[in-house]
Amino acid sequence: MCVALTKMSVDTLLNDPRMKQFIEAETQKQRFQVLVQNLTNKCWDSCMDRPASKMDSKTESCLLNCVNRFIDSSNYIVRRLDKQSGVSQVSELE
Repeated sequence: MCVALTKMSVDTLLNDPRMKQFIEAETQKQRFQVLVQNLTNKCWDSCMDRPASKMDSKTESCLLNCVNRFIDSSNYIVRRLDKQSGVSQVSELE
């Protein structure tokens, strides 16, 4: 009886629009954090050749360029996946 009640409660929560919105928002936050972590790791490793008390213009420029290329690449991939997803959804409807 307790298991059935718990399952019913979980099903009710999962079908609640507010819960779905909350889960979606938390998932987006997690994706953003992963993106920032990956970006930080890649650009830091690529641009920081030695520790210093102050960032020089070469390093700053490298980091800025790396971040911009990373964002451009991520946007390209998202657009490409959206486009492919749209094509596959149209195929499924036919």
